[in-house]
Parts: sequence; structure tokens; C-alpha cells
Amino acid sequence: MAITYSISDLAKEFDLTTRAMRFYEDMGLLQPERSGPGGRNRVYSARDRTRLRLTLRAKRLGLSLSEAKEIIDLYDSPRDTGVQLQKFLQVLAQHRKQLEEQMADLQANLDEVREHEQEARSLLAKIAHN
Repeated sequence: MAITYSISDLAKEFDLTTRAMRFYEDMGLLQPERSGPGGRNRVYSARDRTRLRLTLRAKRLGLSLSEAKEIIDLYDSPRDTGVQLQKFLQVLAQHRKQLEEQMADLQANLDEVREHEQEARSLLAKIAHN
């Protein structure tokens, strides 16, 4: 019999709320089976667990959930791995460019803060000598 997980099992393992788990399901990232009265209980497979792990990894990389889903769906499909890897590289390159731009903006901001600090120290030193 295949290993299955409840929503609370995976939420606890990945330090998520059950609300976040349901959101990932709504986004199509997870597709649990339903059991119990009226299908109220979610039963997650090993595949769902892997998809959740990959989703969280993509989030840590700063990818959007739709980008994460697109990449994870590519890996889930039986299509050519080369196509999948090309898409993954495109998404990563785009994201890297975004991060590099943010880093350049932050560096410029830091440089400006240092200039203001230096000016303020210089003015403070003049005041102290008067």
C-alpha cells in the first residue's frame, strides 16, 4: 500500500498552516484524494509531498507560485527532459536578473546612506569644534 499523509502531517512536517496547504491545493500545486463523509478528508500522496517540497524550494528561490507550478508540472509530465530543463533555466535566468537589479538598487541605497552619514559626522565635528 502506498504511503499517504493527512493535511496535518504535511503541514507539521513543512511548518505550514493547513490554510496554506489548502491555498496550494487551490493553485493546483497539490491534488489530494478525498475520503471520509462527503470527501472532507484530504489524503496526500508521496507525489503531493514531493510537489510541496519543490513548491517551497521554488518559493525560497523567490519564484512566484505560478512559476513554481509551471516548472513542477513540466517535471511531472512525461515530456522531453531537455525542454523542461530549458524552461527551468529561462525562469531562473529571469529571476536572477531581477535579483541582481534589486541588489544593485540596494547597493546604491547603501552608498547614499553612507554619504549622508559621512556628511552628518562632518557637520557634527564642525559643531563640536565651535
